[in-house]
Amino acid sequence: MDTLGKKREPFIFILSYDKTKLYVSPLKDLEEEVYYKLEDWRNYPVKKREKAFTFSMTPVDFTQYKKALNSVLEEIRSGNTYLLNLTFQTKVKSNFTLKEIFTYSKAKFKLYFKDQFICFSPERFIEIQDNTLSTYPMKGTIDANVKDADKIILNNEKEMAEHVMIVDLMRNDLGIVGEKINVEKFRYIDTISAGDKKLLQVSSKITAKLDNNWHREIGQIIDELTPAGSITGTPKLSTVNIIQNIENYDRGFYTGVFGIFDGKALRSGVMIRFIENQQGELTYKSGGGITIDSKAEDEYEELLDKIYLPF
Repeated sequence: MDTLGKKREPFIFILSYDKTKLYVSPLKDLEEEVYYKLEDWRNYPVKKREKAFTFSMTPVDFTQYKKALNSVLEEIRSGNTYLLNLTFQTKVKSNFTLKEIFTYSKAKFKLYFKDQFICFSPERFIEIQDNTLSTYPMKGTIDANVKDADKIILNNEKEMAEHVMIVDLMRNDLGIVGEKINVEKFRYIDTISAGDKKLLQVSSKITAKLDNNWHREIGQIIDELTPAGSITGTPKLSTVNIIQNIENYDRGFYTGVFGIFDGKALRSGVMIRFIENQQGELTYKSGGGITIDSKAEDEYEELLDKIYLPF
């Protein structure tokens, strides 16, 4: 990534959650069956969905979920973590292929990788324009159909605490690679289509200033900032270790990051809203942030709310 950046060669990068897998390719040499969208940057034609879809899921049992959540709460009480993003796998079925789901889904950040996995993510990771690095941590979700949903999510003490911790973590992370850290927007709401319902998601915008040669160190910048704070927790190092012990599966590329450097600017997304092809069966990976005030029923409902096709 640093080598391509130094040459200002446009490229794509796809990095797994634990950073053991990395796919990097100059855009001019990009393989077939790798498609991307980062807002208005895309390499595939837009198509209108012409047939109805089916979608069903078999989520983790609530009892199993509650057992894992209680383990997280015990770690919080012991002072080993204050916020942890707990995720699970869910078996799903659809009459659409991964490529069809990717093509028709609506999201700011999308990736299709060789029929292995797709993501249709609402969450930007970082963007770099000129010498400004911006990140947009997303924490806090509620069904938009709930009466006064925007007031409820913004006034919820648990959600506020969770969001403040992530903003603080990302401020510290940006301080590793940049200067003049600034929270430009704090806790604003985006509306996201989630299948047959809409969700409200709370985000903030944090910026940092980079030097003129940032393009020569793209790989180093991404390495310092990953795994993303919004999908791990705080403090990051101990929380990542707890996640490894409590979650009973390999996240793989789920909750990793992908992005494009176009020779001048960089855009990237967090790989959430993620479906993986596991030996011919589709598996959806989802989760949410856990704090000391988390209630199992509410967190389980959020996990389910995030399992959808955004058509």
